[in-house]
Amino acid sequence: MLADLLTAIGPAWGWILFGLVLMVGELVLPGVFLVWLGLGALLTGVATGLAGAPWQAQVLVFALLSGGTLLVGHHLSRARPDALNRRGPDLVGRVTALDAAIEGGIGRIRVDDSVWRVTGPDLPAGARVRVTGLDGATLIVEAA
Repeated sequence: MLADLLTAIGPAWGWILFGLVLMVGELVLPGVFLVWLGLGALLTGVATGLAGAPWQAQVLVFALLSGGTLLVGHHLSRARPDALNRRGPDLVGRVTALDAAIEGGIGRIRVDDSVWRVTGPDLPAGARVRVTGLDGATLIVEAA
């Protein structure tokens, strides 16, 4: 059945379909690995469509392109490995207004679309504060 499907759609489209399946698999089993194999398969489909090589050459091209895309992905992930989880440290040095007064050393600020718990000297709501550090998920502030 798979051979009949590949014969009907052609090898280039077979690689493209395989690449899309791998990329959808990345959504189901996240790990930032299948997406690079999927990209390798998509590129193999494009190369097969342009050059029309035998299946042995297609598998070799897939292996080479997948290896290349995996290396690119590895390089990109090493450049900033925790880019999605750096909201707190990225706020250090930022000046903003208190959303809720700091009373007893605890208050609240709103930064972009997030509300953060803060610790610092008692200050009224609306006072300008500078983020000086981070303690877990709590920002440490001082009067700006």
